[in-house]
Amino acid sequence: MQVPGPSAREVASMYGTAVAVFLVILVAALQGSGPPESPFPYRVPLDPEGSLELSWNVSYTQEMVYFQLLVRELKAGVLFGMSNRGELENADLVVLWTDGDTAYFGDAWSDEQGRIHLDSQQDYQLLQAQRTPEGLCLLFKRPFGTCDPKDYLIEDGTVHLVYGVLEEPFGSLEAINTSGLQIGLQRVQLLKPNISVPALPSDLHTMEIRAPDVLIPGRKTTYWCHITKLPDGFSRHHIVMYEPIVTKGNEALVHHMEVFQCSAQFERVPPFSGPCDSKMKPDQLNYCRHVLAAWALGAKAFYYPEEVGLAFGGAGSSRFLRLEVHYHNPLEIRGRRDSSGIRLYYTATLRRFDAGIMELGLVYTPLMAIPPQETAFVLTGYCTDKCTQMALPPSGIRIFASQLHTHLTGRKVVTVLARNGQEREIVNRDDHYSPHFQEIRMLKKAVSVHPGDVLITSCTYNTGDRDLATVGGFGILEEMCVNYVHYYPRTQLELCKSAVDPGFLREYFHTVNRFNAEEVCTCPQASVPEQFASVPWNSFSRDMLKALYSFAPISVHCNKSTAVRFPGEWDLQPLPKITSKLEEPTPRCPSSRGQSPTSPTVVSIGGGRS
Repeated sequence: MQVPGPSAREVASMYGTAVAVFLVILVAALQGSGPPESPFPYRVPLDPEGSLELSWNVSYTQEMVYFQLLVRELKAGVLFGMSNRGELENADLVVLWTDGDTAYFGDAWSDEQGRIHLDSQQDYQLLQAQRTPEGLCLLFKRPFGTCDPKDYLIEDGTVHLVYGVLEEPFGSLEAINTSGLQIGLQRVQLLKPNISVPALPSDLHTMEIRAPDVLIPGRKTTYWCHITKLPDGFSRHHIVMYEPIVTKGNEALVHHMEVFQCSAQFERVPPFSGPCDSKMKPDQLNYCRHVLAAWALGAKAFYYPEEVGLAFGGAGSSRFLRLEVHYHNPLEIRGRRDSSGIRLYYTATLRRFDAGIMELGLVYTPLMAIPPQETAFVLTGYCTDKCTQMALPPSGIRIFASQLHTHLTGRKVVTVLARNGQEREIVNRDDHYSPHFQEIRMLKKAVSVHPGDVLITSCTYNTGDRDLATVGGFGILEEMCVNYVHYYPRTQLELCKSAVDPGFLREYFHTVNRFNAEEVCTCPQASVPEQFASVPWNSFSRDMLKALYSFAPISVHCNKSTAVRFPGEWDLQPLPKITSKLEEPTPRCPSSRGQSPTSPTVVSIGGGRS
């Protein structure tokens, strides 16, 4: 079928619109603190073949996102939009379709069965539809919030983008059957902070930290440790940037990687390359815990602020580094070799501040568990006022970046700063968090943490597809709740986390056993995971566990980079008292929107065949 072609008047109008829109976008782009290199600085392929490509820009003054969708080979149309978890049901969509004679562009939504309906409030506004040598280019915009109950609220965290390709004309929008479409999802952070990439120094050097030619074990979860060392006489330098190196073909197996520096108390660390839980690993590996770089699935290159660098090398610093690679191999593939790692960019010209990385959240322990069949179970870890009072300098620290981390059941993560019993500021929050998109994110504004402040990290989990309790731990089917915060100036505090007191958890198991007909294994030789596995999960046992985590004392890990706690009593600590909480953010409607159209836009997209 021939898609209708444009008239001469339409071509002239399209050209004029293109020029006007370009100026609008450019002005919007320049309203940030640092102008980006192009009107659409952010770009991502939507599908694996790259036939759909999305570019975008953000205007915070207008509270508007400008989208540019490139369709390289137009068939009969395309749909694009957003949903809570990347499903095509209950999605907020924009659709380009043809009935065979006329092409339309319209704001739409899908119901629980995936049926598509035209939205009575057209908040996606088409600015341009133009044929280019690369394909059809659609330029449109949408406010962050619309106050339309059918629309997705665009927030700071992860956004699940959905797409579909229409291969034949449809008589109406409602006639589109989504079950027969080529569909998919892509995850992005749409609301990027207005922070320019800092200039790199002229004396930049690179170093690759890799585990050479690893035969990936044929098991679901492997932590691989590899020891390497800095060159002889390597002086003190600052890391100013780093990026991942993932062996081609292993992108789905390499889940996350970290580079640690060993403790300077050891003059020598024996060579080792093998599973981190191997009985053959040298004991010194347990003291290689100072983080130099941390990367996880979905993250890109990481840049430090211009006045900040991460120090390594020189006097009083160990020459030995430990690379830890987490392989996630659910199909237990065998025979695959890997040489992934991290590339460090560093300079001998030291910057004003040394940076540090600190772990917040929960200790990796089975003491913290999520019952099965839960859709929104919350676990919370604390960095207490006692720890920050002891470990932070009088002037405090400034957090400038954050990387949230859970395993497969994590759905939401938030870290809040509290002072004098009152929640003051959100450090980082992702209400649509995905364990498959864990990038290090620069904060829009640095967060100042003073001695005596409390940092509270909460994770929300969905175990609806599991029949047994999910316990905390290192395995991919176990869970974590971590926020790696990047800050300056560096302190000795490397880890500030908590877990419920073990004695109170034992009392929980005894209580559940006493009030249930089914016997719960509370024998001393049973491990905590075994005891959780024997709990009959009814309303009583679930409510009791929630109550336990909300009132029981905690064990606080206020640790130095040597894995040694700061001096003091850290067990049986009371939960921090929070008397005032931050209000939940409320959606904002556009300040000046005018009357939205109520019908789709007729589009001229001539030059192609469906």
